[in-house]
Amino acid sequence: QRCWTDRPAMRRRTMKHQSETNHLRMEQVQAQLTSYASLLKPLRPAQGWLRLVRVTLGLTQRQQALRLGISGAAVHKAEQSEANERITLGQLRKLADGLDCDLVYALIPRHPLPEVVRERAREIARREVERVAHSMQLEDLYLDEERLRIQVERRVDELLRGKWSVLWR
Repeated sequence: QRCWTDRPAMRRRTMKHQSETNHLRMEQVQAQLTSYASLLKPLRPAQGWLRLVRVTLGLTQRQQALRLGISGAAVHKAEQSEANERITLGQLRKLADGLDCDLVYALIPRHPLPEVVRERAREIARREVERVAHSMQLEDLYLDEERLRIQVERRVDELLRGKWSVLWR
């Protein structure tokens, strides 16, 4: 049986495992997101995809409504909702299926996720180190820019080895 003195060692092992899990998850998600990056190029048509595909197939709203078993007014309303970005994913999925289309849904980060996490850690580290440096200046102790940079990078590494949820508090 372990005594209370083993707890710091257990905590370090748990934090190391957490850090490895965070990095592995980050790599896996980033790899998945890379395949979606090309989707950012084409912009959503102003009239929406539902109307564009329906018209391209040569279907009227009435014909599409009959295929879906809904009213023509419901098709019109759904197309307007999509064009105005007010449609639900469930509705869009059903209507896409009625056009023999698949709905592709993804969140594409504007920046690679590893950069986002590292930059967030750097912001926190910079604030923490600058607070300490300010306190030191009040005591007539100064850190040069290179020492500040090194301390920030050390703190970034510490933060990235810990629970990433603390980065977003």
